[in-house]
Amino acid sequence: MSGLVLKLAPKERLLINGAVIENGDRRSRLSIMTPGANILRLRDAIHPEEVTTPVRRVCYVAQLVLSGDATPEDARFQLLRGIEQLSQVLTDHDSRSLLNAASAAVLDGQFYQALKAMRGLLPREERLLAAARA
Repeated sequence: MSGLVLKLAPKERLLINGAVIENGDRRSRLSIMTPGANILRLRDAIHPEEVTTPVRRVCYVAQLVLSGDATPEDARFQLLRGIEQLSQVLTDHDSRSLLNAASAAVLDGQFYQALKAMRGLLPREERLLAAARA
């Protein structure tokens, strides 16, 4: 069996190709067999008022593609430009690996994988911003 397997908590919501799906009262497991389905766990979603940092902005653009609120064609340039700008600041090996993975995913049209890679930068960005405030 191949495809994406989602393990859902009770009452957990997710967005699949623009439709909000809510799990029932028990934990469950879904297998998504359709390649290219746009899926976003709503607990992981970044809300517009939370888009306050450079990494969050790039994540949000990828999220807009997954939610169907932006076309891949419209978002591709914004994502690649944002990743390029971040790569000029985040120069450590781990950040570079995540940025390269995100860039490759965008070029392949794999926006969930791009979002996943970019989300890996959120803790690092938070630490850098906290250190700058201190």
